[in-house]
Amino acid sequence: MVKTILTGVTAYISTGLDYLIILMVIFGRVKHQDRWLVLAGDFVGTIVLVGSSLAIAFFLGFVPAPWLLGLLGIIPIYLGIKLWIQGDDDDTGAIADKVADPKGLIWSVAVITMATCGADNVGIYVPIFTTVDPTKIPLILVTFAVMVVIFWEIGYRLACLPKVAEILEKQGRYITIAVYILIGLYIMWDSGTFQHLIQLV
Repeated sequence: MVKTILTGVTAYISTGLDYLIILMVIFGRVKHQDRWLVLAGDFVGTIVLVGSSLAIAFFLGFVPAPWLLGLLGIIPIYLGIKLWIQGDDDDTGAIADKVADPKGLIWSVAVITMATCGADNVGIYVPIFTTVDPTKIPLILVTFAVMVVIFWEIGYRLACLPKVAEILEKQGRYITIAVYILIGLYIMWDSGTFQHLIQLV
């Protein structure tokens, strides 16, 4: 159980560090009483991304050999290397403009969540959902839900602390790169992919 929760927490953090910066930008443009709308939009966007990942994982689950599924670990490794080489291309100015109007704030935040986190989240979640025991998926989903609330609260608090936000913005990219690569390597190891490839050699 603890291992499953840690898997969910690690996966969410790895895809959420950059999004934490985006949340701070959003909170910098919305009124205090509208922050609950931000949470609702965050949940809507996350549900779409997680649901898409589950659907993809379901179809990939018909692949018989676990070590083949482990090859999906290449995806987060690729995302980490890509982020290292190309950097982050989120346009915080455009994001701030989208949430300036409280009308339709939930939809705006949901769209921002899906647009900025889509490829990364699916790339991380699908390999996890395909390699974990299906009975543990509900616990991972609950963990994700808790992490959404935690990150929402942290984002709101950090928006009031410019120095902390500045440090996170500078170092968050490198932490994300390391976690992406480590998750990919773990998926490949846990699925027996490395062991199978070594035997072939």
